[in-house]
Amino acid sequence: MNDISEENKNQKMNTETLEKHGTNLSELTGQETMEELLGIYESSLKKFEEGQVVTGTVISVGRNMVLVDVGYKSEGQISIREFIDEDGNIKVKVGDKFEVMIEVWDEEEETVLLSHEKAKKVKVWDAIKDIYDADGTIEGVITSRVKGGFSVDIGLLGFLPGSQADLRPIRNMDEMVNKTYTFKILKYNKKRNNIVLSRRVLLETERDALRTTTLDSIAEGSVMEGIVKNITEYGVFVDLGGVDGLLHITDISWGRVKHPSELFSVGDKINVKILSFDIEKERVSLGMKQLTPDPWTTAVDKFPVDSKVVGKVVSLTDYGAFIELEEGVEGLIHVSEMSWTRKIRHPSQMVTVGEEVEAVVLDLKPENRRISLGIKQTVDNPWEVISQKYPVGTIIEGKIKNITEFGLFIGIDDDIDGLVHISDISWTKRIKHPSEVYKKNDTIQAVVLDIDKANERFSLGIKQTQADPWESVAQRYEVGKEISGVITNLTDFGVFVELEEGIEGLVHVSEISKENIKSPKEHYQIGDTITAKVMNINSDERRIGLSIKRLLDEEDDSKYLEEFAKNMKPATSSFGEILRNNIQEQIEAKKVQGNQTDTADAESKNE
Repeated sequence: MNDISEENKNQKMNTETLEKHGTNLSELTGQETMEELLGIYESSLKKFEEGQVVTGTVISVGRNMVLVDVGYKSEGQISIREFIDEDGNIKVKVGDKFEVMIEVWDEEEETVLLSHEKAKKVKVWDAIKDIYDADGTIEGVITSRVKGGFSVDIGLLGFLPGSQADLRPIRNMDEMVNKTYTFKILKYNKKRNNIVLSRRVLLETERDALRTTTLDSIAEGSVMEGIVKNITEYGVFVDLGGVDGLLHITDISWGRVKHPSELFSVGDKINVKILSFDIEKERVSLGMKQLTPDPWTTAVDKFPVDSKVVGKVVSLTDYGAFIELEEGVEGLIHVSEMSWTRKIRHPSQMVTVGEEVEAVVLDLKPENRRISLGIKQTVDNPWEVISQKYPVGTIIEGKIKNITEFGLFIGIDDDIDGLVHISDISWTKRIKHPSEVYKKNDTIQAVVLDIDKANERFSLGIKQTQADPWESVAQRYEVGKEISGVITNLTDFGVFVELEEGIEGLVHVSEISKENIKSPKEHYQIGDTITAKVMNINSDERRIGLSIKRLLDEEDDSKYLEEFAKNMKPATSSFGEILRNNIQEQIEAKKVQGNQTDTADAESKNE
């Protein structure tokens, strides 16, 4: 009974199998031979192997599984996950036909697990083998950066080494992600699931083909389009089409270029002129400024001498500022041409980089590509009018701006300073340093002594605001007059005596005593008061000669005569009276004679 049931069951399955293949069993009965029936049946029970790729038809789409008819007595199953896209949509429907791979085939359990994704990968591997064998190419999308290179989707994930991504090192590798390129398959290993790709091989082949064409077309003087390949501090390398040329920084522009990166970026398309070409070394020198006329050829017409120009400060040096008048034409303003009155140590005191300034063309030498400019010439020279405003003899008032060991600088106006030399501070005082008498910002009066416009010097004097006391010293200190003063200085050659503030006389060592004196310091001290006789006066040389010895001699003579007269007895005769009178007359004459002698000595010394 059981055998009958099993036979009926198998017959039912065979009938269903025939009907799946479109065969009606009632039509075959009596019409087809038993061999044909057995053949159809056997074909319906064909064997499968795991890993085999077959074609199936979707017969059902469930929540978790998609049922696919692959010609087996049981339907195969595929996980629904293989058909869900990134947005969660199911991309499969009943009736779809596609290739699937047998992942699991259990004949006893009548279980067949399939995979559409793996079937596609099998096809890709087959395609990769065919492309590799035929030395062909394949397209793919760079999906992400990985260690050492990129991951590329070509149906399977392949590896693109960084060195094979381009002809030159890539600065920003992220720029290549999510872009589609054509690749060469360098090697593959299906068992290890490893595929190595190269883009560089294709680019080199393309470059070599283009290189030949470019070399044939390069000629000195021709203009070509190129792509900026690399940028350095000394220039730009330009790809002319498989051939690289150097655009040196000096040939980029007629104007000033600090660094090529200010003007170019890698990948820029630019037009350049072929300056020279060495076909053996394949070296090409390029120029860009040569595409436009040299601006110096018209500089004489645009910037004539004495004309006013406006330009931008582009550079500062210790000796001046460079001004760009137009692209390629720069002029120099020397520090000496920046101000009529100020002493400019560095041009930054007057101008800054980027500032627009007005200047006057002082000199132009286009053959040397030089233009000399001046800023101070844009305003009137204050030294031209200063002599009219402050003629010699004018008394001016100003503040002390600076004090040096040789004098005082007085601020006048228009940044002009006048100098009071230390010798013009006082008629009489001996000043070692002006700071002994004045301090900065003191307001003082001075007399204009001299104006030297050529050397830009303004000389002033303070002492000239008062009368020179030496002009009347001869009236105040007559020769032969007895005077007293305080010793201010002692030297080996004499004693200096202050007669009044600023007026000193000298008692020479020979005029101190009748005795031989080696040094006045042995007999006197500074601050002692002494009395002497005026021997001579020289107002021009500001000297007064004094003598203590002469004064002592005169005193001794007078005392002798007076003593002799006192000791005489009263006259008893007319002769005695006459003698007494004669002695008195001699005393008086002696005094007069002494005065005359001193005067003669003084005149003789003056001569």
